[in-house]
Amino acid sequence: MIIIISLILSAFFSGMEIAFVSSDKLNLEIQKKQIGFIPNILTRITKDPSRFISTMLIGNNFSLVVYGIFMGEFIFNNLLITRVNNLNELSLVFLQTSISTVIILITAEFIPKVFFQIYSNFFMKIFALPAYIFYTIFSPLTSLVIFISDFILNKFFNTNIKHSSLSFTKIELENYIEKEIQHSSDDIDSEIEIFQNALELSEIKARDIMVPRTEIIAVDVSIDIDEVKKIFIETGFSKIPVYKKSIDNIIGYVHSFDFLKKPSDIKSFLLPVEFIPEPMFVNEVLQILTRQRKSLAIILDEYGGASGILTIEDIVEELFGEIEDEHDNLEYFEKSIDEYTIEVSARLEVEYINNKYKWELPLCDSYETLGGLIFDKTENIPSEGEEIIVKDYKIKIKEATSSKIEKIVIIKNIKEE
Repeated sequence: MIIIISLILSAFFSGMEIAFVSSDKLNLEIQKKQIGFIPNILTRITKDPSRFISTMLIGNNFSLVVYGIFMGEFIFNNLLITRVNNLNELSLVFLQTSISTVIILITAEFIPKVFFQIYSNFFMKIFALPAYIFYTIFSPLTSLVIFISDFILNKFFNTNIKHSSLSFTKIELENYIEKEIQHSSDDIDSEIEIFQNALELSEIKARDIMVPRTEIIAVDVSIDIDEVKKIFIETGFSKIPVYKKSIDNIIGYVHSFDFLKKPSDIKSFLLPVEFIPEPMFVNEVLQILTRQRKSLAIILDEYGGASGILTIEDIVEELFGEIEDEHDNLEYFEKSIDEYTIEVSARLEVEYINNKYKWELPLCDSYETLGGLIFDKTENIPSEGEEIIVKDYKIKIKEATSSKIEKIVIIKNIKEE
């Protein structure tokens, strides 16, 4: 009976240890925020992760010691009594150890750890009460062990131990949101969508959401102040970049509000900009702009030339959705002709078209828009009327200039089975 109890306790302690380590920390944190006896117990035992794991290790070691003592005696008295005269002492110890180890590994290590790891959050909740009982019983011994360990590490190895609190990773947040989306039969809540966008912000690069160079409205620093005022009125923009001799040499930007001060020339109210490389992630750009208290950044290509501009408003759009600001092209054309044909602006994103029409146009890191898709396949600017085949789709150029594609027609080819 003592052997069986020792095996059960060892399985419990080793299982709870691996369950805590493998558990979904976000899911566990949500369970702790609920009202009830078990959530309260979970909060107490997981308040100090290192203390909880130490308690499980101490309990497991006690169980193994008791198991080893009684199992050795049991094997000797019941299994080897008829052959004891034929075995020397070393062989007997080896045989006892081998049999005990195999049993403990199978029944109290391998099998429990597999199940506790797979259903970690479930077992953490089910066995929270017994874990708390042992957590309380072993509390003095756990404190002593932690104190001795910290003293040795600090005294002899000059290492200061910082006992961490329960935390969860970005991957766990993403997994939790994905589960919420999959289990939700209704439309996704705006809060969940914003949270998901915030997590994805660290994976979006500046070049993915910048206003491209071809759409930048900028002025030379030598321009007359009245001309700048006229451009503000015609475009409706609130910010206009200012360059010296070339758009690749942007030296700042001007804000429409500053015209209230009645400046004499453009240099008198020129504001500084931040220069950002194309591959920089958007969350890093946001940190730089807020730290420098700037609202506009110039995106540079690998040669140091201006490839686009990015504002805080553009980044905010990635979080909260489309906001009508000065850089939005409100004239993007989109028309559904029939079930298999659409006429759209080439500046629309490929992913947007795929999501809206349930199509499978090819996606790639080298482009974001439909125009980029066409450039990637043709490696040139096609002429009006030219047709391009991309997988099961026919793309016809309806409007194009010498520098960019304006409007296209996409036809989905339905293959006969």
